[in-house]
Amino acid sequence: MDFLRPASWEEALAAKAEHPTAVPIAGGTDVMVEINFGHRRPARLLDLGRIGELHEWEVGEGGVRLGASVPYTKIIEQLRAELPGLALASHTVASPQIRNRGGVGGNLGTASPAGDAHPALLAAGAEVEAASVRGTRRIPIDAFYTGVKRNALAPDELIRAVHITKADGPQQYAKVGTRNAMVIAVCAFGLALHPGSRTVRTGIGSAAPTPVRATAAEEFLNAALDEGGHWESGKAIAPSVAGRFADLCSAACNPIDDVRGTAGYRRHAVGVLARRTLTWTWESYRGGARTAKGAA
Repeated sequence: MDFLRPASWEEALAAKAEHPTAVPIAGGTDVMVEINFGHRRPARLLDLGRIGELHEWEVGEGGVRLGASVPYTKIIEQLRAELPGLALASHTVASPQIRNRGGVGGNLGTASPAGDAHPALLAAGAEVEAASVRGTRRIPIDAFYTGVKRNALAPDELIRAVHITKADGPQQYAKVGTRNAMVIAVCAFGLALHPGSRTVRTGIGSAAPTPVRATAAEEFLNAALDEGGHWESGKAIAPSVAGRFADLCSAACNPIDDVRGTAGYRRHAVGVLARRTLTWTWESYRGGARTAKGAA
């Protein structure tokens, strides 16, 4: 196995162009597991560890440009206000040691349906910045996942950053696992309220061949909130609406039976997580709406 170690981003792109099958490695928390268990034996590894810009982030007026190798610990510590859903997801990643090494770029590159960051990125409507010697492009997160552990990157492209709009409303993330730490998700669910556009977005992990959104559930809830005047009034969501939203989220799943859980359990659990996260986010929104009215 050859080991390529570029010292700059330009060198990394050139190496990837010359060796398109080289597997990028940064934190190594996904790639090394696959190699150690014999699931993958690449001819070349492309070490991105020396490229400092991948560990940097920028907070702009409307969003965050998150370098592909910014560790989960930094997201938790530094970006909780701007990216609350992703910060919550980062809390559930493995152990402190892995949170100190792993980053969102690795989750995206591996594209496992069980990756912890995916539901939060889907709910937030992120974009993936991909680069090659040919140039740079931004891939909407909805178009990024193309199959089981497959993504929309071209063979010569590397993930440089993720662009995420700053939260303008409450966000939540919840995960079911077979224990409380160091566990691959049985299923996971992300939810983000976007009061500016009066919309809700979802993200589901480990319950379909790829991370997915529950688009029918979103459309139903968006209509219910709009027709009921909920965004203006901040009134409670009826149990029947929350229940229907949960059922539609369950229906968006296409899970499998495996050692972590059955397909039936995953569908049921996603519905429970959907109802709970909707309750948590809407109560948070209502609290903010009441506070704003009191201040006025």
